[in-house]
Amino acid sequence: MRHEAFLRVCASLGWLDGRDIREAPLADRELLARFHCTSYLDALETSARTRIVQPEIRARYNLGSMECPVFEGLWERVCATVGGSIFAADLALEGYLPFHPGGGTHHGRPDRASGFCYSNDPVYAILRLLDAGLEGVLYIDLDAHHGDGVESTFAEDPRVHLVSFHEEGRWPRSGTLKDAHGPRTINVPLPRNINDSEYLYVFQEVSKRRLRGREFDAVVITCGADILSGDPLTSTNVSNAALAAAVTACIKLSGRAILLGGGGYNPWNTARLWAKLWADLNDFAIPAILPQSTTDILASLSCDLIDESDFNSAWLTTLSDPSRPGGIRAVCRARVVEACPPPDLRASSSAR
Repeated sequence: MRHEAFLRVCASLGWLDGRDIREAPLADRELLARFHCTSYLDALETSARTRIVQPEIRARYNLGSMECPVFEGLWERVCATVGGSIFAADLALEGYLPFHPGGGTHHGRPDRASGFCYSNDPVYAILRLLDAGLEGVLYIDLDAHHGDGVESTFAEDPRVHLVSFHEEGRWPRSGTLKDAHGPRTINVPLPRNINDSEYLYVFQEVSKRRLRGREFDAVVITCGADILSGDPLTSTNVSNAALAAAVTACIKLSGRAILLGGGGYNPWNTARLWAKLWADLNDFAIPAILPQSTTDILASLSCDLIDESDFNSAWLTTLSDPSRPGGIRAVCRARVVEACPPPDLRASSSAR
C-alpha cells in the first residue's frame, strides 16, 4: 500500500518518467542461499505457497506468527526485495544514486524471519559491494528499531562499518551502548520523545566525532519512517525535515550511496517521507500545498493502528513537516559522550 502510494504521489506531481524507474530482476534461490540456510528457504517457500504453517515450522523459523504472518505473494515479495537491493548495489557501482523504498528489511536472520522481515536485503546489498572489491562499506540505520540482523552479520567483518540510531528500549531491545562490537560498530539509542533539535544534535555530533574524516567506498542507508512523529509503534517527535537532513548528510559521507526505505507503520508519513526524499534527491520543488489529485491519493490510505483522534490533517495536504525544535536535554548530550569515548577507551573496549 505505502509503496504504491509513494509512486502515485510522485506521478501526480510530475516527478516520474520512464528513465526514473528501473525494474530489478528477482533474486533466485541461489542468490537467497548466499545468506539464508536451505532449511529456512524450504520452509519459507512452502509456507508461502500453501499459506499453511505447521506448529514446528512456526516455532523454528518464526513463520506464521503475529510478528511474521504468511500471506499471498510472500515468496515473490522476498525475491523482489532482495533483488531490488542487489540491483541497487549494481547501480551504485555504476555511479547512480539508487533509492529502493521496498528495501530495508534489516531484522532478517539466516535461519528465521524476524520483525516483519523475512529476509535481509541490506545484507545482500553490502555483499554485492564487497564482491566488487570495496574495502570500506558504511551501513547507517536510521530506522526507529535497531538494525540487529545487519549488525550480527557483519560485526566481525573488518570491511564493514555499522552505525544504528534507534529509539531506546524499542523492540528488538538490542543496540544498547554496551552492544558495540569494537570501533567499527556504533549504536546510539535515542531517548523517547526526542525532538528535531535533539535528533540532529545527536546525529551530527556522533557523525562528526566518529565518521567524518574517514574514507568510505560506499554507504548503505536504511531510513525508516517509523522514527517520525505520528508513527503508532514509536514515541518520537521527529519531523521528516530532520530525517531528510540526516539522510542527505549520510549520502555525503561517500561517493557511492544506496538508499533503502526501512520501516514505517503510518502509511501517510511513510509515503510522504519517500516522496520528499525523491524530491530532494532530484531537486524537485515541493509545493507548499498539495494539489487535489495528490491529496486524494493520500486520503485513500488507511491504518487500523492509528485512532481517528490522532490523525493529522496535514498528512493529506503537505509533504514537508514543520520543524519540531526544542531544548536539548542532558540525556541527549550524555548519549553523545557515551557513544563517542576517547580513542584510547575505544581501543581498550575493543581489546576486551
